[in-house]
Amino acid sequence: MTKARTNASASPAVGRNMVINGAMNVAQRSASVAALGATDGYFTVDRFLCNFNASAGRLSMTQTSDGPNGISANCIKLDCTTADASIAAAELLVLEQRFEGQNLQRIGKGVVGAQQITVSFYVKASASFTFGLELFDNDNSRQITKLFDTTTDWVRHEITFPADVDDGSSPFGDDNAISLTLGFWLHAGATFAGGTLNSASWANNTNANRAVGIDSFFSNTANNFFLTGVQMEVGPVATEFEQEDIGVTIAKCQRYFQILAKHGLGSGGGNATVGMGAMYNDAYLTCPLRFPVQMRTFGTLTSGSATGIFRFYRNNGTDVFDDFSTSTARTNYGIEIANSDDMSGTAGHAGFIETVSAAAVLTIDAEL
Repeated sequence: MTKARTNASASPAVGRNMVINGAMNVAQRSASVAALGATDGYFTVDRFLCNFNASAGRLSMTQTSDGPNGISANCIKLDCTTADASIAAAELLVLEQRFEGQNLQRIGKGVVGAQQITVSFYVKASASFTFGLELFDNDNSRQITKLFDTTTDWVRHEITFPADVDDGSSPFGDDNAISLTLGFWLHAGATFAGGTLNSASWANNTNANRAVGIDSFFSNTANNFFLTGVQMEVGPVATEFEQEDIGVTIAKCQRYFQILAKHGLGSGGGNATVGMGAMYNDAYLTCPLRFPVQMRTFGTLTSGSATGIFRFYRNNGTDVFDDFSTSTARTNYGIEIANSDDMSGTAGHAGFIETVSAAAVLTIDAEL
């Protein structure tokens, strides 16, 4: 079922919301990124992926302070900057959150006693639109989609999806891989919207039935879409949006993405410390780093690549270098990094490493 309302009800136990960063409070990568639409990615608000395919449309994605009172000061804003008047069959735009299977076991999907799932969220737009909310079972390629409408005011939607028993053949994997995707369908071509909407019960996926009846976010450059207060919980009742301590939310987001060092985040907004390191030989600098939280998996290291953007202080002198790579020693708890370009140091010298340029950033990515 679907409901629309502007108020929420009483709140039960903590931890019922399976969505991470549903209040849109954490945006480690950036507060705003423009000209999106050519490639997928996590661009601004943590844990919310923009999934694009084949569209000529472009948008800006922003974490903006325009959330509904009493729910969140923040929301995602999508702003259409390039329209797409001719929608090719394979086009899509889906705003997604992806879930590890081990975080979904309370649903009991695919077995006797499987639970209903209720998703609630606050949404508004620049005009009245119809969009789709999909649950997609990535383990078993099953899905269901419900439609919802927008107005120019904040409205809370509550959408309950039926349980999927499927004779015991489609449980979620109990592991750290992607098992479920919660997707807001905002644009789709005939490949995804040319059939009959699958909205009554879970079914084996047919792409043509996933987004039938939705409008196109890319129909006009005047289009905006705002979203916050996203909650997914077990059962047929949408409870009050769970207000979570910011420290808890940040730690949950860091399981998937962390900024290990970024120029400008240091004291006074200048150089930022990377960590302590030592010269293994006259050209090879190693630095072990401990993550503040255990990450989902090993992750991929990225560092800003430009000339001389990192600096190693040692023995009353300095060495500059360009970027880092991952050393062989790494776990979900930490990583050993090393300089990628040769240095002219001295074996055994130890010291500390810092950024010296706005181009210097060191991140680790373990997103689903």
